[in-house]
Amino acid sequence: MAPGHVKQAAAGTRGRDSADLRSQVKPAPFAYHRAHSVEEAVALLAELGDEAKILAGGLSLVPMMNFRLARPAALVDVSRIEGLSYLRADDSADDGAGGGLRIGALTTHRTVETCRDPAVRRGYGVLPRSARWIGHYPIRSRGTFGGSIAHADPASEWCLLAVLLDARIVLTGPGGQRTVPAAGFFQGYYSTAASPDEMITEIWFPRPAPRAVLTEFARRQGDFAIVAAAVSVDIQEGVCRRGRVVLGGVGPLPVEVNADPLAGAPAAGPTWQAMGELAAGQIDPPEDTHGDAGFRRKLTVTLVARALAEASRTAEASQTAEASRTAEASRRAEA
Repeated sequence: MAPGHVKQAAAGTRGRDSADLRSQVKPAPFAYHRAHSVEEAVALLAELGDEAKILAGGLSLVPMMNFRLARPAALVDVSRIEGLSYLRADDSADDGAGGGLRIGALTTHRTVETCRDPAVRRGYGVLPRSARWIGHYPIRSRGTFGGSIAHADPASEWCLLAVLLDARIVLTGPGGQRTVPAAGFFQGYYSTAASPDEMITEIWFPRPAPRAVLTEFARRQGDFAIVAAAVSVDIQEGVCRRGRVVLGGVGPLPVEVNADPLAGAPAAGPTWQAMGELAAGQIDPPEDTHGDAGFRRKLTVTLVARALAEASRTAEASQTAEASRTAEASRRAEA
């Protein structure tokens, strides 16, 4: 065979190989529908059945579709629905309908990160502070709060904080709205309590958590956390009255560990280290290419202790500021 023919055959083989590789990063065929209202989206979901998926930011779903890890028969695009992007904070937190913080499902991560509302920063500052851990700027600019909750990745920052802060997930379906506590919403890897014909329209945080902190470890900035720890503490006069610890990346869903030993313990380094070791002993983390179970337990010890120490510093700063405000008010009253 002439050299030219050999070269042509080789080029043809490379072309077929390239085409095969390209086909592996393209989604399977699907139908596309754009909804212009929540009612229209719900109606489409009810009509299309459980083979349909909601498309919001698309930053988790689309890559999975491209690798054919997800093969929805239809997409319902809700990204153009108006009225679902907001943060509304009310200092009068309670278990009723009035207090707390409400976040619309289409609110982007970047909107949360850059929020300067004093009520949000004062009572729910852990949310803007934690947004920096989420991917990179383009991801934070397009990805949505509700989409992250719906995706239910067990290492997701918003999923951990939803559990830690006792958030309520507001679902809208053909029968109207219903509210599900975050602790019962997440049911496993990428699995939730939402029905196929329901969509998340709002996430409600009923009570402030001014002394909550989230920290995590990833191989590179912007990667999903290998382990994440979200904590909250109530410290009075150097003593921890109560605390909570929720972990991500250590199982199929966010894991809240028993933090009762924090109650009555000194707000000091040895307490935080002991809580980290206790938390590590309560989990059965998976093994994968990012690390084995032992590695994840070691990370848990470090991250829990680090988060609790940061929360303690936040509490001290808050108490100092409150004492200064009280003293200033007294001086003005005397004058």
